[in-house]
Amino acid sequence: MRRREFIAGSMSAAIWPIGASAEQAHPRIGFLHQGGLPTPPLMAAFRSGLREGGASPDIEIDHRAADGDYNRLPALVADLVNRRVSVIIVGLAARYAVPSMYPTSEYVIAGGLMSYGASLRDAFHQTGLYVAKILAGATPSDLPILQSAKFELMINLRTAKSLGIAVPAGLLALADEVIE
Repeated sequence: MRRREFIAGSMSAAIWPIGASAEQAHPRIGFLHQGGLPTPPLMAAFRSGLREGGASPDIEIDHRAADGDYNRLPALVADLVNRRVSVIIVGLAARYAVPSMYPTSEYVIAGGLMSYGASLRDAFHQTGLYVAKILAGATPSDLPILQSAKFELMINLRTAKSLGIAVPAGLLALADEVIE
């Protein structure tokens, strides 16, 4: 698995239940990708997470990929909605009033409902530290590989209100930041 494929895949994923259909007998997930389809190892990791989270083993996943042609996204969203998926991963969620969850807080700042993921600010900070060490004479191959150390949960209450969603107080208490 290449790092860029992982980042591209994670940036294109957003999930949140769509009404009562999330409880249907044979759950179906709509997975919308702004780029190409994810690699088999990424999908295996996704399915592993579903299993560990207690999801039914008979879940179907409908993939749609825009292959970088963002003009195709509205038709792909409409197709997934027409298939009555239980959950949908969408970059145009606000435009179509679909509650969604994103991998980084930048989406929530821009009007998305919520995010949980590595802090991009922290990642850029770590990148600055790396660059400073290299400029000071360190050999890049001698530097350790760093993983994100800070993860953040952000919730946009304005978006929740516009979608008619009541965010539980317990979830709000866990949030690193709440936009009101």
